[in-house]
Amino acid sequence: MSNLEASPRSNVTRGENNILRKQGLVPGIVYGGEEKNELISVSKKHLKILLDQENFLSNVLKIKINEKEINVLPREVSFHVVTDEPIHIDFLRMVEGRKIVLEIPVRFINNDKSPGLKRGGVLNIVRRKVELKCPTESIPNELVVDLEGLDIGASIKISAINLPVNVTPTITGRDFVIATVAAPTIVKEPEKPAEETAEAAEGAEGETPKEGEQPAATTDDAKKPEADKKEAAPEKK
Repeated sequence: MSNLEASPRSNVTRGENNILRKQGLVPGIVYGGEEKNELISVSKKHLKILLDQENFLSNVLKIKINEKEINVLPREVSFHVVTDEPIHIDFLRMVEGRKIVLEIPVRFINNDKSPGLKRGGVLNIVRRKVELKCPTESIPNELVVDLEGLDIGASIKISAINLPVNVTPTITGRDFVIATVAAPTIVKEPEKPAEETAEAAEGAEGETPKEGEQPAATTDDAKKPEADKKEAAPEKK
């Protein structure tokens, strides 16, 4: 679990929040449960480090506000339309016993131990994230798929993944596919039609002379001396 330092704030206007942003802070709010909403600000530098994590929006954080620590879940981050910098963030308090719907990222391991992938097969990922309904006290950071021993044609379904207790997919009634090990794709050059092949062969041999025309001399005839050509011609009677 990652930690994040936060400070309470009383700023509520756009101008006041812009001053915080110029100071390297990001305004935010903590809500949920029976407690009142808390206005906070966090370090933009620290927040951006956490944002680089693929599972940021499904990773429970421990926020320290003054001397109080609470577990929260990032729910929504707003970004500047031009600079793409974070400008606001919402956190949801984790209340034990309640359930929440989250998209959990899928991670694949042991690619080098898959016979299918070793033989040139391709890992076809159908779902990079799976939507799950989770109790707030047992949210998985990721779903791990082990590819060891899988050959071409293998299909990995949600039933093959070990989910924590009381964690269930939001898609019910079917065992949906997470990924498959597919056969390698080979692009073959299309074969030429038989007629085109025959025309190409005929063109290589030379054109057929028209009626009444003498065939063109072959290369060997063209190289013969004039005397040899006369000797080769039949005598007139």
